[in-house]
Amino acid sequence: MATEIKLTRKDFVSDQTVRWCPGCGDYAILATVQKTFPRLGIPKENFVVVSGIGCSSRFPYYMDTYGIHSIHGRAPTLATGIKLSNPELSVWVITGDGDALSIGGNHILHAGRRNVDLNILLFNNRIYGLTKGQLSPTSPVGTKTKSSPYGSIERPLNPVEVALASGATYVARTIDVLQKEMGEIMYQGALHKGLAFTEIMQNCVIFNNGAWFDYSDRSKRADNDLFLEAGKPMIFGKNKDKGLVHSDDGFKVVEIGDEYSIEDIAVHDPTSLDNAFLLSQLTYPLPLGIIYQVIKPTYCEGMWGQIEQVKAQKGVGDLNKLYSSADTWTVVEEGEPEIKAEVRGDVESSLDEAYVDEVLGREPLEADLAEQLSGLTLYDLDPKAPITIEPTARMDHALQLMREHGIGALLVVAPDRHLTGIITEVDIQERLAGADMSLHDVTVQEFMTPNPVALPLDASVLEAVHFMTGKRFRHLPVVDDTMRPVGVISSRDLVEYLVKHL
Repeated sequence: MATEIKLTRKDFVSDQTVRWCPGCGDYAILATVQKTFPRLGIPKENFVVVSGIGCSSRFPYYMDTYGIHSIHGRAPTLATGIKLSNPELSVWVITGDGDALSIGGNHILHAGRRNVDLNILLFNNRIYGLTKGQLSPTSPVGTKTKSSPYGSIERPLNPVEVALASGATYVARTIDVLQKEMGEIMYQGALHKGLAFTEIMQNCVIFNNGAWFDYSDRSKRADNDLFLEAGKPMIFGKNKDKGLVHSDDGFKVVEIGDEYSIEDIAVHDPTSLDNAFLLSQLTYPLPLGIIYQVIKPTYCEGMWGQIEQVKAQKGVGDLNKLYSSADTWTVVEEGEPEIKAEVRGDVESSLDEAYVDEVLGREPLEADLAEQLSGLTLYDLDPKAPITIEPTARMDHALQLMREHGIGALLVVAPDRHLTGIITEVDIQERLAGADMSLHDVTVQEFMTPNPVALPLDASVLEAVHFMTGKRFRHLPVVDDTMRPVGVISSRDLVEYLVKHL
């Protein structure tokens, strides 16, 4: 009887300091992978993580598994050799849009056409981050970078489209902030026999911040993201009132109502390559989830089957006999000369990491603390009770409340207590600058920021950092399921929590 393997995320966390910029989407991906591995019931020693070059390719250092930080673009090839030599291994390739689709483009193609049983996670932030912000193969037309100062004139590659064209048998897409959905996609990909390719839209807070905000921002997801489920209608929208129907040009977005009913909406079929290609072209809505999945013979099955067939025909091979079966020669030297290898120059191993500390102006320990945010929710921060005010209240009363409570923000609520806005010190300073007015004569509604970003208690702290670093928010409302405020967190609260607990 097989012994049940019980592992936790901690079993896959290495002792290495994580060196990514605080707020980087890579933290969420790392945490999700570390949570997914224990679910697979695979012995820890059977995991191998292989990477190329780039920010994402630091990954093997942070996983307590076997791993190889290989050379630029060649991770799929090295991973193929590992899988062929020991098919029992669960082999994961961690790569970025530059590493995989530029110098490594041909290796991705061959891994796909061979249907090697690998799990490829492609982090797509549309930029070269490690080398400080150059154009990548996925950067949109018009993108201005250090290597495209007048704007890119190149049509970007679509990672999902590339994977489908190469022959991958499992193709999926997710976003770094969607940790639950991302974990399920990784889990299903790991169970798949064949090449499992997942594009992860990841935010680079330093060199391309906000690249995916239209799809990752909580206030925009429902209207812009299409979460695919096999056998179910492809509908989306806050009220689930929009969907896709087949047309002569592919899929068309329609509103469900008088003209179209739910029965008219196309059903997602992940086994259809035609539908998968059509979905890969969409940017509105953006398809997320498992786009394509079929079962086909894998390269390992074919290779090992061929080996066994040849063994049956010719017997077990003899390596020495193979070596001497062609022209050979021997080099002989008189005596026993001593051979020495001299290494000139000395390259510090820390140089690869130096630019991160320079950009952040922080000690490495603080970057390590940022990694721990990926496992926390807003509930862990114990948000302060919100101080609320109605939009019709006078501004002098609002200022008095802020002074009395020593706070920098008030949450604005409607009479039914639903959140309608936020008023902060910044709002007041911007509107008062150069103005001649009496705060007794103006209302909160004239000063507030309407419809602010708000997060539920179960949202990850990483998502809060995503907004605080990406959009420079100093305060974030915390709401319940009915959009009624239950708390508020500030950047100062976050720092104090880190200092006290981490």
